[in-house]
Amino acid sequence: MKIWVDGDACPVVIREILFRASNRTQTLLTLMANQPIPVPKSPYISMVQVQSGFDVADDEIVKRAEAGDLIITADIPLAAEVIQKGALALSPRGELFTENNVRSRLNIRDFMDVMRSSGVHTGGPPPLGSKEKQAFSNHLDRILAKR
Repeated sequence: MKIWVDGDACPVVIREILFRASNRTQTLLTLMANQPIPVPKSPYISMVQVQSGFDVADDEIVKRAEAGDLIITADIPLAAEVIQKGALALSPRGELFTENNVRSRLNIRDFMDVMRSSGVHTGGPPPLGSKEKQAFSNHLDRILAKR
């Protein structure tokens, strides 16, 4: 199992949790991003900077991910694509995406896009709180313990 992180939108606190878990479990972790992201010196942690552009990092994650890998992303279409490849997808808020829930999440996302393009202000997600950080840590630990 490898961990792939959609690094551009991943909160720093979640990256720190991932860095500790990667070193503790000796699991390879790669951040993909359009801009450089500092990572600790570790034989298990790396950062790949991709070209700027819409979904370039996402496309690279899909290309490299394999069945059984873990992808950290809040991007619903990316989650849907890697799940189809047999990988796991976990949001920084601790939501484990599955074949069952990712379709409904895509529908909601598409509906919200239509609302925003119609001029309706929908707001963004609430700030990452301690419950979300704990949910993320718990899911991550369970996934890493199963491997």
